[in-house]
Amino acid sequence: MSSDPWGRVDETGTVYVRTSDGEQVVGSWQAGTPEEALAYFERKYEGLVVEIGLLEKRVKTTDLSAKDATTAIEHIRQQVDEHHAVGDLAALRVRLDALVAAVDARREERKAQKAKQTDEARHAKEALVVEAEELAQSEQWRAAGERLRALVDTWKGLPRLDRKSDDELWHRFSHARSAFSKRRKAHFAALDAQREVARQTKERLVAEAESLSGSTDWGPTAARYRDLMAEWKAAGRAQREHEDDLWNRFRGAQDVFFAARSGVFAERDAEQTENLKLKEELAVEAEKILPVTDLKAARAAFRSINERWEAIGHVPRDARPKVEGRMHAVERAIQEAEEAEWRRTNPEARARAEGLTGQLQAAVDKLRTQIDAARAAGNNAKADKLARELEGRQALLDQALKGLEEFGG
Repeated sequence: MSSDPWGRVDETGTVYVRTSDGEQVVGSWQAGTPEEALAYFERKYEGLVVEIGLLEKRVKTTDLSAKDATTAIEHIRQQVDEHHAVGDLAALRVRLDALVAAVDARREERKAQKAKQTDEARHAKEALVVEAEELAQSEQWRAAGERLRALVDTWKGLPRLDRKSDDELWHRFSHARSAFSKRRKAHFAALDAQREVARQTKERLVAEAESLSGSTDWGPTAARYRDLMAEWKAAGRAQREHEDDLWNRFRGAQDVFFAARSGVFAERDAEQTENLKLKEELAVEAEKILPVTDLKAARAAFRSINERWEAIGHVPRDARPKVEGRMHAVERAIQEAEEAEWRRTNPEARARAEGLTGQLQAAVDKLRTQIDAARAAGNNAKADKLARELEGRQALLDQALKGLEEFGG
């Protein structure tokens, strides 16, 4: 007979393990010595120890599910309860009980975590709904439309709630998007209708202008052309694809008439030469408005000059493009100043510029912190690499700050 502190083998080859409840039969061994029998069942015990250790590690360090962990624990517990190994089985049961407690704690922790995530998702979706409902009343059609599309992407990235809550929030969210789309569609439909009215009006003006182009009733016809021009300006813009063609036809009809009148009244060349001189003087006066420093004053001054310009009359045809081009250059400069002023005071453009500047500043600050950390750690290669990246980000930041100056910020 052979024995050790946890088991023994009797004369018949039966192997026993000692437990708090007395000796339990482990198995029968006939193939070798009693020592070999004990060693075999002790190795089985060591195998259970290793298996429990691995399971403890998985429960602690991986995302092993509670269900799978419980199944593994019960599988090992069955082997322990069936006494198929020689060793401190009670110690194994203690470790298995501790594992059960750990799994239960993990289950409760995950349950609480899931509840927290669900609560966070609920608040996030409620915030998206509130923002969407606010955007639904916006008339910043492009910016609001882009933001609503971004909100949809954000929504898709959030976890689902319970079906009732999720459906209710989605209904409000979807309704806000639909309301915005409906208002935007109505706005552009009205705009299209206005442009269609403008097109029809300008078609009528073009038809009349073309019908007058052959007239020799110089005074009344010229006056009528001035009236037609006033009506043209008051009509508003037609659709982009029609506007230029209509204008070319309208202006072409006038050119035909005035060219004919100029041919008939050749004796007025001297008058037209004098007109040219006057318009050149006005062009010089207009050019003194530039550069534009006071937009309101510049508009008023140009309007006054232009009224005198229109009152002067025609100039020699070959000189007209040059002198008119000088006036148009001043007018374009004022328009560009108006556009710059609009951009400067446009809160959306300013917000985008400030947002970009803030992002770049944060990136520069972060890189500087990383460079300091790398230097402190003696990692000069990493610090040099980050420094090169900092140069590029700093250049972008300087450019963004320069752009922000246009907004007075």
